[in-house]
Amino acid sequence: MVYAYIRVSTSKQDVENQRFEIDRFAKEKGLKVNTWVSEVISGTVSTKNRKLGSLLKKMKSGDILILTEVSRLGRSLLEVLTVLNQCVQKKYNLYTVKERYELDNSISSQMLAFAFGLMAEVERNLISMRTKEALARRKAAGQRLGRKKGGKNVKYKLDDKEKLIRSMLSQGCSKASICRKLKCNAKTLDNQLKRMSII
Repeated sequence: MVYAYIRVSTSKQDVENQRFEIDRFAKEKGLKVNTWVSEVISGTVSTKNRKLGSLLKKMKSGDILILTEVSRLGRSLLEVLTVLNQCVQKKYNLYTVKERYELDNSISSQMLAFAFGLMAEVERNLISMRTKEALARRKAAGQRLGRKKGGKNVKYKLDDKEKLIRSMLSQGCSKASICRKLKCNAKTLDNQLKRMSII
């Protein structure tokens, strides 16, 4: 199967340019795209929370993934390296149109897989180290870590949903249906209703 992945960060950006480039590239390679996957989402959003994550789970060994450029995989180096490493480990073939990267089952790709895995591990360790150092500095400076004792959130998950909640309640919707609509649990909804002086 040949998959094409298109991602834009905002709805104002045009997906047609990416589609055109991928289509032209596929024809050059003698390939026909079977499935197009496109989404409007920031590259800072984790892969597992994007359509890309579902696509990578769905793909099988030998399948081909085409994208315009490697930056479509993610905004951070760690995210990109992790996805590239996953593709090579699972024997997916990945092609990028602009950079002309080709990851397949060749020896060079296996060497790249090792390099990607190593770089991703180094990046993870560096992030962890920087976080620990920053926390240690704050602690040494006498700053309290975490939320202040007895402190409360100033913003809650459902604060901007008050109008919708009131509307659904006036229509006789059950709490369970409101929770499903808002993707929250019953306690979160009850706490919001208390803040709204409804219960």
